[in-house]
Amino acid sequence: METKQEFTADELRYLRMLARQYPTVQAASTEIINLNAILSLPKGTEHFISDVHGEYEAFLHILNSCSGVVREKLDLLYSNSIPRAELDQLATLIYYPEEKLEQLRREIADIDEWYRITIHRLIEVCRLVAARYTRSKVRKALPKDYAYIIDELLHTNQAEADKRDYYENIISTIIDIEQAPSVITAMCQLIKRMAVDHMHLVGDIFDRGPRADIIMDSLLHFHSVDIQWGNHDILWMGAASGSRTLVATVLSNSIHYNNLEVIETGYGISLRPLSVFANEVYRNCDVSRFDVKLTGTAEECTEKDKLLSARMYKAITIILFKLEGQKLLRHPEYGMADRLLLDKIDYENKCVTISGVTYELEDCDFPTVDPKDPYTLTPEEDAVINQLTASFQRSEKLQHHIRFLYSKGSLYKIFNGNLLFHGCIPLTEDGKLMSFTIGGKERKGKEFLDYADAAARKAYYYKPGSQERQMGMDFLWFLWAGRNSPIFGRDRMTTFERRLIKDESSWSEPKNAYYTLYQDPEMCDFLLKEFGLEGSHCHIINGHVPVKAKKGESPIKGSGKLIVIDGGFCAAYQPTSGIAGYTLIYNSQCLRIISHQPFAGREKAIRENLDITSTSNIFERMESRQRIAQTDIGRQLQARIDDLRTLLLAFKAGAVTEDHG
Repeated sequence: METKQEFTADELRYLRMLARQYPTVQAASTEIINLNAILSLPKGTEHFISDVHGEYEAFLHILNSCSGVVREKLDLLYSNSIPRAELDQLATLIYYPEEKLEQLRREIADIDEWYRITIHRLIEVCRLVAARYTRSKVRKALPKDYAYIIDELLHTNQAEADKRDYYENIISTIIDIEQAPSVITAMCQLIKRMAVDHMHLVGDIFDRGPRADIIMDSLLHFHSVDIQWGNHDILWMGAASGSRTLVATVLSNSIHYNNLEVIETGYGISLRPLSVFANEVYRNCDVSRFDVKLTGTAEECTEKDKLLSARMYKAITIILFKLEGQKLLRHPEYGMADRLLLDKIDYENKCVTISGVTYELEDCDFPTVDPKDPYTLTPEEDAVINQLTASFQRSEKLQHHIRFLYSKGSLYKIFNGNLLFHGCIPLTEDGKLMSFTIGGKERKGKEFLDYADAAARKAYYYKPGSQERQMGMDFLWFLWAGRNSPIFGRDRMTTFERRLIKDESSWSEPKNAYYTLYQDPEMCDFLLKEFGLEGSHCHIINGHVPVKAKKGESPIKGSGKLIVIDGGFCAAYQPTSGIAGYTLIYNSQCLRIISHQPFAGREKAIRENLDITSTSNIFERMESRQRIAQTDIGRQLQARIDDLRTLLLAFKAGAVTEDHG
């Protein structure tokens, strides 16, 4: 080991701080040995999921099964020794331990014997999934109440005669004192915790499906996760921040898709101000273009219900059009003046002119719109949207979830050589990075995404009423619907046309050139390099646009350089995609994409031991098994080792004095 005699003042200041944690040569040496050993362990399994859109039952099943990883471990251990029906039951037990135990206790005659056999099997599964981790990491992951017992069972060699009775006695006592259900549940949680080391959620937790709040609750308790904001996440972030425009957008979308449970039940937000306003102001209006498809039986959904929903939908949509217009007038730098449409309506001839083309309007019965001042809210509209916005800001549960999105989320993430983002890196048709002049400076590529990430945070964290917060909230709307926004990725959002114009040629929303050019591996390499990534095992991973698998489209683009993992998790998109979602697994040996079929539902899965039918495709193998040393965490650990080696030199040179207490 080299000897260093002189240290700078800054080095000594840092080394003395480090010595508080490792005060002796022995302490520093022990930690170096420990960290070096960790570097040689296999890289942990990463799990990538995208576009879950409130489909909480399917999401939680994917989470519990680790996209089939748990079942693979069971097959590896028991496929030749346990009947398939028992394996299915064991898998369901691991996914839903409390519910499955409740069912089995009613059905199995000799439940104590079943407990004994099951505990033995679960211990073997625990050992298999924990084998890649240090004992210290496993111990930290153990459920607190049963940490000592499970640790003993995991690390007792029952093949040794002296230990066999000890091992069996632990299990017998667990059963005898009626703690078997709790211990089994704890072991099932440990298996799922160890099967996946880290999860990436590549955007769009919210909207479409019924209960995004339940998904957020599960993420709050997940051991290691990062989130790349999707356009629907940005929408709710803006609403929670106090953007009236994005509150109106959330409500318009939710009413349109009959998805109000998450608002009213999940977040406790009352829509009474909107329903009262809509019933009064739109009572005698044509609302046929705003019909809402209600779920439930004919008895549950009366004509009165349908009419009220249509009135509410129209009322909030007109408020939205006005607020969007105000935003565009306030921000000419967005370059979206052509989306100012309320002032282009010819009420006498019932038509509107968009980009030089005149379209017949199916509806222009807007009692709150003043043709001479179309973007100003009436006092009643102003009061309604203010009340609704205050309700979003007062919802403690929503605010808790949005703070989590901000703390764990970002517009993009670089992790172990992969670039993760939800939408796109905006490109021009000739393959150059698209420039945006927002915030007083021209930016593109990584620089623009960094600016956008910082601007999005101002909407939530800056003082209410400040210019910076207003700018941030306006920018969140731009990210949601702005021309070629990196998480919208289209030229325009045609909500106005879809609601009011029958001619579908006006509904076109051209995608950014990124979605064509990403088929070129050289373009993928160019984009990766923009973010500082180069190498054969670097990839772009994104979601946002469902892959049309039923038409033969592959999620793998650019000769394997780019993977789109939006496969239609949301039931509304499954007719387009033909499947029910993709997940991506990246372990120490390979990258594989898994396609899933629709989920039968939680109750049926528990009752009948049904799993999601999935197909796994390995599309890239590593030349050799990847170790932690080759990961981002490994590089951090190596830097720590280097610092500790320097501390040893300082101890030996007398520049830092050991403290033996």
